[in-house]
Amino acid sequence: MTATTAHSPFGIHRVLEPRGDAVTLPQTALRLDPSPDLAPDEVRVDVEVLNLDAASYRQLRDKHTGPTGHVHGHSVRSEVLEIIEDRGKMQNPVTGSGGMLIGTVAEVGPESPLGLQVGDRVATLVSLSLTPLAVSDRLERWDGLSERVPTAGHAILFGRSIAAVLPEDMDPELALMVMDVCGAPAMVRRVVQGYAALGQRASVAVIGAAGKSGSLSLAAARDAGGGRLVGVVPVQGEADVLERSGLADHVVLADARRPIGLSEALAGVGGPVDVTVVCVDVPGAEQPALLITKQGGTVIYFSMATSFAAAALGAEGLAADVTMLIGNGYTPGHADYAVGLVREVPAVRQIFEDRLASERRAHVQDGGSVSGHVEVEA
Repeated sequence: MTATTAHSPFGIHRVLEPRGDAVTLPQTALRLDPSPDLAPDEVRVDVEVLNLDAASYRQLRDKHTGPTGHVHGHSVRSEVLEIIEDRGKMQNPVTGSGGMLIGTVAEVGPESPLGLQVGDRVATLVSLSLTPLAVSDRLERWDGLSERVPTAGHAILFGRSIAAVLPEDMDPELALMVMDVCGAPAMVRRVVQGYAALGQRASVAVIGAAGKSGSLSLAAARDAGGGRLVGVVPVQGEADVLERSGLADHVVLADARRPIGLSEALAGVGGPVDVTVVCVDVPGAEQPALLITKQGGTVIYFSMATSFAAAALGAEGLAADVTMLIGNGYTPGHADYAVGLVREVPAVRQIFEDRLASERRAHVQDGGSVSGHVEVEA
C-alpha cells in the first residue's frame, strides 16, 4: 500500500492526492489508495452491492436523461465506473456525496477495533465518498437505472469507520435502505427529547415525509414524545401513502421549494412548528423550511442537496432565530434504533417494503435484471 503519511485510524495514509503538506482527510481527498493490503486496524470487505445516495443518483440520472425523458443508463454506469477508477472511491464530484455498501468481511487487521469477523455480512455506515473502493467487474451487472449497484470488488474500512452486521430477519436490500438513512431518526429523537427534557412536546414538520428518512423521522418524533406531527409531501400519491400509514397527525400537499405555498399549507394545520426536518433530495427547500419554523425553533437539514450557504443567508435575511443542524449520519446506536423502528412500527416497514417492491418492478420493466438482489441464506 502506498502511504502518504504514517498509519492513521482516520485513513489519512490512504490519501494519494493531495499529498505532502496539503494532505487531507479521505472524504475531501481527490484520490484514495484502494489497495487490498491492510494496515493493522483496517478491514477489507468483499463488495456485493453499492447503494448510491439519493442526491448523487438524481444528479447523475438527470445529467444523462435525453430530451424525450429517456434515461441513458449505460452513460450513468460509465460515469460511475469512471469516478471509482479515477478517485479510488465513489464520490460524485458535483454533489460531493457517495452512498454506502453491502458486503462480506474478507480480512480483519489484528488491531481493528470494529468487532467484525471474517464472514460477517455487513452494511457500511460511512459514506462511499471516504471509503477506498475498487471494482473488478466494470459494473457490468448494473443497468444504471436504480440507486442499487450490484458489483464485485473490495472496500477498505479504517479504524474509525462504522459498519453493522446485517439483521437476519430482514431482506438485506431492505436493511440497506434502512441503514442508508439511519442517522435521521436518531437525530430527530435526540432533538425532540431535548424539548421534552424542558417539559415541552415539540411540534414537528417533516418535509419529504413519505420517503425513507422522512417516514423514519416521523416515527422517531412520535417515539420521542413529539406533539403535533405534520407530514409534507409534493404529490397526491405520497399523501395517500402517508394518510394510510397514520404516522402524521396532519398530511399537507405542498412544494417545499415554494415558500408562500408551504407556509400557507402549514397555517391550515396549526401554523409553524418547533422542529422542521428536511428530507428531500432536491435543493431549494432551505429557506421555505425556515418560514414554517417557530422563532427559537430548530431546523434539521438531512439532504445532501442542501445549500448550507442558502440556509445561513436565508435565516439572516428572514431574521429567523432558529438553530440549524446538519444531519449527521452518525449518532451512537443509530443503526440499531432505525432497524428497531422498522421492526416495531408496521406502517414504517410497509412504506419501506412497498418502495423496495416498486423499485424492483420498475427495474424489471425497464429491461434490467434483478441479479443485484442479495439473498440471505437461512
